[in-house]
Amino acid sequence: MLKKEFIQDFGAGYQMFGLPVLMGRIIGLLLYWGKPISLPDITKELGVSKGPASQICRRLLDHNLIQRVWKPGSRKDYYQAHPNIFGNAFLNRLALEKKNLELARKFQVLLNENGSDETAEFKNNIDEMVAFYTLMIAHYQDFHAEWIKQHKTQMPKKLPK
Repeated sequence: MLKKEFIQDFGAGYQMFGLPVLMGRIIGLLLYWGKPISLPDITKELGVSKGPASQICRRLLDHNLIQRVWKPGSRKDYYQAHPNIFGNAFLNRLALEKKNLELARKFQVLLNENGSDETAEFKNNIDEMVAFYTLMIAHYQDFHAEWIKQHKTQMPKKLPK
């Protein structure tokens, strides 16, 4: 069945990035359904217990990959993929690259200030790291601007219920 394969493959993809398989499986499930799903339904669909699923949903909420949805008359929490899930995932990745650049710049300053006796190779590697992440971030920002422009024209006015 396509649904099961998609959910499993999405989980495997997240695992390749060092993230929990369940995180990818929950995202895959929400993308598959395209509508709000309750936490009990998520656990039933994926065959997992409530605790880990709830914890992963909180992490996904914190990273703006999913959103909590209120359904009138229900006390359950419902979740759906964030309307800009791919753009937000990209921004999360960009934040990581910016942290890498901050790290490189920190050591570049320390090397230049202290007249350090560190190896020339280390200094060259730090300079290259700064150059690499500076260029990468510039390209990421250009890509994100283009994505936003394109995404606005393709977004539905209102998400289906």
